[in-house]
This record gives sequence, structure tokens and C-alpha cells, in this order.
Amino acid sequence: MLVSDFNYHLPEELIAQQPLADRSASRMLHLERASGRWHDRCFRELAQLLRPTDLLVFNNTKVFPARLFGHRGGLRSQPVSPRNPASKEFLHGKIEVLLTRQLSPESSSEWQALVRPGRKVAVGEKLYFDQGLEAEVMARGEFGERTLRFAAVQDFFGLIEKVGHVPLPPYIARDDAAADRARYQTVYAAERGSVAAPTAGLHFTPEILECIRARGIDTAEITLHVGLGTFQPIHTERVEDHKMHGERFFISSGTAEKLNAAVAARRRIVAVGTTTVRTLEYCALQIAEGGLVQFRAGSGEAELFIYPGFRFRVVEALLTNFHLPQSTLLMLVSAFAGRERVLAAYEHAVEERYRFFSYGDCMLIE
Repeated sequence: MLVSDFNYHLPEELIAQQPLADRSASRMLHLERASGRWHDRCFRELAQLLRPTDLLVFNNTKVFPARLFGHRGGLRSQPVSPRNPASKEFLHGKIEVLLTRQLSPESSSEWQALVRPGRKVAVGEKLYFDQGLEAEVMARGEFGERTLRFAAVQDFFGLIEKVGHVPLPPYIARDDAAADRARYQTVYAAERGSVAAPTAGLHFTPEILECIRARGIDTAEITLHVGLGTFQPIHTERVEDHKMHGERFFISSGTAEKLNAAVAARRRIVAVGTTTVRTLEYCALQIAEGGLVQFRAGSGEAELFIYPGFRFRVVEALLTNFHLPQSTLLMLVSAFAGRERVLAAYEHAVEERYRFFSYGDCMLIE
């Protein structure tokens, strides 16, 4: 299967650069898998389209300001000023760092990161940021990946909140603004750890959630911290040759009980976002015994790559945004609804001037 099979034409002006004033005002393309028919709707209609017996599952991860701007400080063997190691006279070029994954839940000092420009940053080099934050490059990976070790500070995440920037995707061609700290975040975000928002959830408001619960629709939350596994581009020609990065997830005992009750009663499980799909289907693969899926509370690393041919075990409906051409997310959606059907729906969305990607409109696929 070729990566190029998942391409489509998207006019640049359809890439949403700003969120709507009202989260719930987004348009929603409703795609029926069985018939292939679609309907142009509004996101506010979601509660009426869901069944009272559905279990709606959210990803409650929280985005933190993971983009850092600083300067390279040279290798350890090079002299630095003892009075001000980050003084301009000893610094090299500017550097941009995106923290993608905390390597140990117990320690905030070591991180997987993407650096730009990546080719110039060597192992052993020091990186300096505002407020005295500094890191050393410990290891080098492909495509700009580095392992960083930060010098000890009293409150690492408190400092990151001060000096970091909202990690808006590169297709949003502007600097982050103060408003993005709230808008590039779901209203139910609770567990810090993501460097990209689970964007299907950005459309929900407290009022919409209340409307859903008023109809008797049950809800549950999982946590998957979005990192390279979700947004890293594919660098291979064949889909099957791509290797997904693992992303840390957690399922509580309460959520496991709700999922198991829904499976036992054959109630429909509706996933909000592709990250929720990956978590649920990864867990279903790991714990299925004799064809029976029985969820357990716990944590792990989801490294499941879903593309056409995958057999879904638990998710029966999906709310998702529109995704980049040739991306793993588009492949997941194509696996769920069929590649030709999805690409035809995307072509319709382009013709009808839907807004695309993180701050754009959404699809309900059932």
C-alpha cells in the first residue's frame, strides 16, 4: 500500500488559522459507513445523532507549552562564562525545541524532543533558554530527534509555563497568542502531557456536554499523551514500512468498568478523536482472550499503527477532525470507513469550503 494513495488536493485557504469564536459552531460532515452517504450538519446536532445507549469516550490529556526558543551554547569542551553561561558573546545560533515526550514519569529532567535546525545540534551541546532554563543534548535520533537532559530546577513545569509557547502545528502560519492557551485545549483537559491537542474534542463546550448527558448518554475518559506517534510525518514510500512511536496512555478502573459494561451489553462505543481510537483498539488487541475484550485499569505505551485492513474490535463510531494528506491519522480514518469513501467525503468537504485541520471543522463517522 502506497503512502501516495492517501493524498488529496486541499486549497491552502481552507486550513483554519484561527479558532471560531464559539467552539460548538463548527460544521460537521456526517458520514454513514454502510451506505457511503454524507450529510452536511452542525456540530451542535451531535447530541441528537448519538444514541441514548452510546458510551462516548474522550481523551482528557492536557496540552502544555512545549515549544521553547533559545540558543545553542556549544559543546562541553568549549568555554562559557561562569557569570552568565547564556550570555550572547558565547552563544551560537538560535534554536527551536519541541518537547515531545517525558522519558520518565518520575523525573522531569529527561525528554525526547525535536530540534530545529537539527543538523547542527550535536551530542554534548548545551542549549540555553529564558529564566535560566538549560539542557544538554544526550543522544541523537533521526529527523531532528534528540534526547535532552535539563538542569535541575525547583519547579520544571512551572518554569515551562512561563517560558514555553503553545505548540501550534506548523500549518498554522502565525505565532501563538495568549488566547491559544485556552483554545488549543479541550474544556475537559485534566492530565498534563500532550504536545498537540486531541482536536476532535476542541468543539465541545460545557453546554454541549450537559446536553449529551441530559439525553442519558454515558461518557468516559481515557488519557493518551499526544506525541510523535500522532503527528510525525511518514518518511517511507510504503505504508507498511512506517513505524509508529509509542505514546503513553492510562485507563482508570472506572473507565474500564464502563467499557466492559458497554461491551457486554453490546452498546455502541463512540470515540472522540483518533487518539481515543488508538488507545481503545491497542488495549483491545493486548487483552482479548478467546475473542472476548475485557478492559483492565492501567497504563502502557500505545504504538499501534492503524491503516486499511485493520479489524476494529470495540470502536463503532468516531468523531474526528479533517486530517493532513498522507498522514497516519487519515489512514486510521480510512481504515475505519474505507479509503475511497473517506477521500470522496474529503473532496465534498473541499467543495463545500469546510475548514480543515486542528482549528477546523469535524466529521461524525458511524
